[in-house]
Amino acid sequence: MSRISLEVCVDDPDGLEAAVAGGADRIELCSALGAGGLTPSPGLMAVAAPPPVPVYAMIRPRAGDFIYHRADLEVMRRDIDAARHAGLAGVVLGASLADGRLDARMLTKLAGHAAGMGLTLHRAFDLVPDFAEAMEIAVDLGFERILTSGGAKTAPEAADTLERLIELAAGRISIMPGSGITSDTIEALVPRLAITEVHSSCSSAEPATDMRLIEMGFAAPERRRTDAAKIRAMRARLDAPAAKA
Repeated sequence: MSRISLEVCVDDPDGLEAAVAGGADRIELCSALGAGGLTPSPGLMAVAAPPPVPVYAMIRPRAGDFIYHRADLEVMRRDIDAARHAGLAGVVLGASLADGRLDARMLTKLAGHAAGMGLTLHRAFDLVPDFAEAMEIAVDLGFERILTSGGAKTAPEAADTLERLIELAAGRISIMPGSGITSDTIEALVPRLAITEVHSSCSSAEPATDMRLIEMGFAAPERRRTDAAKIRAMRARLDAPAAKA
């Protein structure tokens, strides 16, 4: 088995530094990871480039569902432009219809606007009623990979589904497990699944130290911070002989 790449999601400059120091192979750049990840600011995109490893920017203009309209499309196009201007390697996209199916028309417009950049389909995929149909849309639009938990809350819970998705992909697109993956849970997926990359936050909980910020609504009781040591531990698990069996 070839080396499994590790993508780490981060949402601030400290996270960028920790991801690089820890040995991440690729970075998913976001804001507000506590809300599932939103579009990073142009400033954070600029700080991320030129990167020592590929950086993909999340393009998600708001929290909540992935049903986007004309005004959202214009915002997302401008955010793609910002990622391109910053010199980032790619973008992370997703869009849904009201019934959960991928919005192929919206994704066609977004992918076309991002022409020449790398493309990851995000976990809007996990909401679809028909994985096979959604995968064909992603393949047809030139996505490199699908970030998915196999439709479950966490990827380790859905190893059987992920295995079927990998078989369905048949090498045409990468299936990248994500959600709930740590150095302790990765053994549920590796070496069982023929995956080439995984996605993780590799983060640690950090309690807020200033209660005034919590009382005023400026901070949550705790937040997650990218942890270089956890990235190294994950990298070690992925590189262990058992993972290559």
